[in-house]
Amino acid sequence: MPKMNMPGMGRVTFTAHHALTLWQWSPFPLLVVAALIAIAYWYLRADWRLAARGRRWPGHRTAAFLAGLVTVDLALQSPVATFTGTYFQAHIIQHLLLMLVAPPLLALGAPSTLLLKTANRRTKVAWLKFLRSRPFTVATNPFFVWLLYFGLMFGFFLTPLINVAMLHMPLMDVLNLSFLLGGSLYWWPMVGIDPIVHWKMGYPGRMLNVLLGGFPDVILGLAILSARTPIASMYTLASTHAGGGLLWMSTEVSALGGAVPIFFQWMRSDERAAARDAVRDARIESSTAADKIATPTLQTEGSEPQVTAWEEAWLARTGSIPTQMAALSRTAKRSP
Repeated sequence: MPKMNMPGMGRVTFTAHHALTLWQWSPFPLLVVAALIAIAYWYLRADWRLAARGRRWPGHRTAAFLAGLVTVDLALQSPVATFTGTYFQAHIIQHLLLMLVAPPLLALGAPSTLLLKTANRRTKVAWLKFLRSRPFTVATNPFFVWLLYFGLMFGFFLTPLINVAMLHMPLMDVLNLSFLLGGSLYWWPMVGIDPIVHWKMGYPGRMLNVLLGGFPDVILGLAILSARTPIASMYTLASTHAGGGLLWMSTEVSALGGAVPIFFQWMRSDERAAARDAVRDARIESSTAADKIATPTLQTEGSEPQVTAWEEAWLARTGSIPTQMAALSRTAKRSP
């Protein structure tokens, strides 16, 4: 009889067959699947509704959002979730899917923006009220996000909590949802598509956040890699070290994977700003040239063009003088 590591689950050997077939069908994974299907249906329906109005929603956003939903399902229902009862490496993969892969993909889908574009007025008002609420302000505070994102990881992996949670799966399910929430709050402002009213993060701040965020993961990975005892009763020491090494290496990949897109977004933002400034300057120059051509020059022979004090003030304020007002002013000035 197989050794029992988790309630209702024996030790599972890693094989190709098990990696393809051992999906989770307990109530929690099924509830997750139902929720993901409902969210996907809403998103696609909102996309189609927007298209029916003649407004195109970017296809890459839809693809990213659906990929994020699939990633959540892989973490909580696929054989990855099954293998977490035997292999710590699988637990780290589940952790990475929930905190480093799914959140940025979901954020790239910009569901909040899509909601505001397609919902009725009552729903929009309620959603905007939530975005401006004090609880959401506190939840998106950078200090709180760092505490939740990194504090939860350290508290879970470096204390007996991981062993307790793996022996009591309802607690583990709640913690997995907390990992997903923490990852979403961490990555959402760095992707920067959906509105976050109170804590907007510029591109330099996003780059710094990604680079600094790699250090805690490196420390955590090295701490697990140097452990002298298994991290939990259902794992071996070799599996513990392999999981720590996987977490350490994935940190470098995640930091690079997060910094590169932000860097290119930053460059494109500067290019768009420069293009807008060029268009604005061209319009000002065109307007000034047109005013000079259209404005009649009222001057006496051998004298410079006469400009009234009113015209000087208007010119300093707007860069041009309205043709009709200038003519009336000068006519009034010449009248006896």
